[in-house]
Amino acid sequence: MTISIRSVEKTFGRYPALNKVDLEIADGELLALLGPSGSGKTTLLRAIAGLEFPDAGQVLFDGVDVTFASAADRRVGFVFQQYALFKHMTVAKNIAFGLDVRKGKDKPDKAEIARRVEELLKLVELEGLGKRYPSQLSGGQRQRVALSRALAVQPSVLLLDEPFGALDATVRKSLRRELRRVHDATGVTTIFVTHDQEEALELADRVAILNNGRIEQIGTPDQVHDQPSTAFVCGFVGEANRFEGQVSNGRFSAGVLGLPATGLRDGAATAYVRPHDFALDDSGFEARVERAHVQGPLTTVNAVTPDGRRLEISASRAEAARFAGTIRIAARKAHVYAA
Repeated sequence: MTISIRSVEKTFGRYPALNKVDLEIADGELLALLGPSGSGKTTLLRAIAGLEFPDAGQVLFDGVDVTFASAADRRVGFVFQQYALFKHMTVAKNIAFGLDVRKGKDKPDKAEIARRVEELLKLVELEGLGKRYPSQLSGGQRQRVALSRALAVQPSVLLLDEPFGALDATVRKSLRRELRRVHDATGVTTIFVTHDQEEALELADRVAILNNGRIEQIGTPDQVHDQPSTAFVCGFVGEANRFEGQVSNGRFSAGVLGLPATGLRDGAATAYVRPHDFALDDSGFEARVERAHVQGPLTTVNAVTPDGRRLEISASRAEAARFAGTIRIAARKAHVYAA
C-alpha cells in the first residue's frame, strides 16, 4: 500500500498542528515520524489512520482519496503506547477480537480464526501463551499481543504511536528488533511515531523529521544524521556541539573555532560539530580536559576552551589516554547554517 500526503493542514484552535505537509510513503516501507513533543507527528499519524480529519489537503491510499474515510474503511491496524488490551479476555481472544466482531461473510470461521491466532503467536514468539490473560504477561509481551491484534485483521497499513514508550530500555531494544523482523516477514507498509532518535535510526527505512507542524527533512537514517538539511535537524538528530558565530568571507568564526563556510553569506550563523568529528591536532585550538568517562567501546571527553566554551568529544578507548590535561583539537567536519 502506497500512501500520499498532499498539503495536509490541521489546526486545533489557534494552534497549527500540521502546516501543508507533503509526504510519499512507498509500498512495504517502514517509516518513522520523528520529532519533539508538539511537532505534529501523532496528529499526522492519526490523519493517516482516519482518527483525525484534516482541515485541508488529501490523504491517498494507492492513489484513492481516503481523506474523510473512516479508520475501518481504510483497513488500518493501530498499536497504541498503552497496549489497550481487554483485561477480561485471554491473549488469544484479544488477538482474535478484530476477526470475531466481523459480520456475515466477512467473518472467518472459528477454525480460520484459531489458525490465524496461532500463526501470529508464533510470529511474535508467544507460542503457548494464548490462554493467559494480559495481567499474567510482562509489558513487552503485552505489546507483542497488541501488535498481533493489529496484524490479525491483515491491515493494509500498520500504524504505531510511541509503541515502546512505556517500556524500560532493555525491553525497548528487544522489541525494536522484533518489530523490524515482523515487518520484514509481513511486508505491511508501516509507520511509527517516536521521539526517540535511536529508535528511529535503528528501525526505519526512512525517517521523516517534524518540527512545528512541518517536515524538516525526510531521508534514510544515514542521510538525516550525516547530511542534515537544516540547523534543527542537525541539532535534533545525534549529538552535536553548537557554536553561535559569524560568517565573513567564506569562513565561520566563533571564539577559538574557525571553519570553512563556503557558499554562505556574511552574517550570523550557527555551526554544529559532532563529538566524533573532533580530533587531536597540533594546529588546532586549545582545550582543557575536565572529565573523561567510558561508555562501552567509546570514551566521552568533556573539555572547556580558554573562552569558556564547553565541548563534548568522543574517542575510542585506545585514544582516551591521549585526551588528558591541556590538548589541542580541530574539527574534521562541521555543519554550518546561516541564522
